[in-house]
Amino acid sequence: MVRAALGLTRRDFIYGCTGLAVGAGTVGLGVGGRVIDTHTHFYDVERAQGVPWPPRSEPVLYRTHLPPEFSQLTSRLGVVGTVVVEASPWLEDNQWVLDVAKESPGIVGFVGNLAVGEAGFAGNLRRFRRNRLFRGLRVGEKGLVEGVGRVRFLEDLRRLAGEGLALDALVGVGGLGAVERIGREIPTLRIMIDHLPFVAFDEDQELARQRLAPLAARPNIYAKVSNVIRQRQGQVVREPGVYRPRLDLLWDLFGGKRLVYGSNWPVSNRVSSYEEQFRLVADYFEAKGQVAADDYFYGNSRRFYRWIERG
Repeated sequence: MVRAALGLTRRDFIYGCTGLAVGAGTVGLGVGGRVIDTHTHFYDVERAQGVPWPPRSEPVLYRTHLPPEFSQLTSRLGVVGTVVVEASPWLEDNQWVLDVAKESPGIVGFVGNLAVGEAGFAGNLRRFRRNRLFRGLRVGEKGLVEGVGRVRFLEDLRRLAGEGLALDALVGVGGLGAVERIGREIPTLRIMIDHLPFVAFDEDQELARQRLAPLAARPNIYAKVSNVIRQRQGQVVREPGVYRPRLDLLWDLFGGKRLVYGSNWPVSNRVSSYEEQFRLVADYFEAKGQVAADDYFYGNSRRFYRWIERG
């Protein structure tokens, strides 16, 4: 079953030596196959140019976070690779991540940050698209809501789709309408809604269903289940039963083939440890069976991001 010991392939051995690893004989929290974490952020606050995010005032996040630390945290959980999602709006920080990836074979994909709908987009996309790790773009709620009515914005998203790349939508409840419209107008564009279930839906499951159902009805829209554990009145809520109805709703709407694992590390550290976040979703999807767990932790991300096997 899902908690059976994991075999060690040649590729896993390479990751174990040089990047993100599954160690020999990994058991415990490991699922019945390799795990791809589709949402991490890497940055170095000691760079000469500094970083635009996180701010110095952020006590948990304002320190350097790079692949070796991530490997140490996750290798025994079965994580063999990650898709890095760029939070920085600085154009050259896209190149910085791709340069880090040269020495980090556990980075299997990169979701960049470019100004969609603005001058220079096509050239910038061509530039970064040359690197096979470049898998798509992340756009925030403000950009999506303001851009969805602009011809140039939609043309750039069609260009993204034409390149076989994907869109990560960093939105809250207010951005879901824009995401649904984009999914409807550009059915060839694969779209990922980041960080579900939303906190805003915690107390109203019927509202959540009403808002998410139109998006789930579109086969090109996926849901990233990430950073699930939260705080309530300053206390971390650890009881799995609190989260099960929210996860059940996502399962019911999107099904087992369009839910994808992501940690949101290191942002998730503001609430709880990587292992605790991982355990909660591992237990949930493990209970759905081997196929569901393998799809959530590996197969669905491969279909969506078309990430690159390295090593």
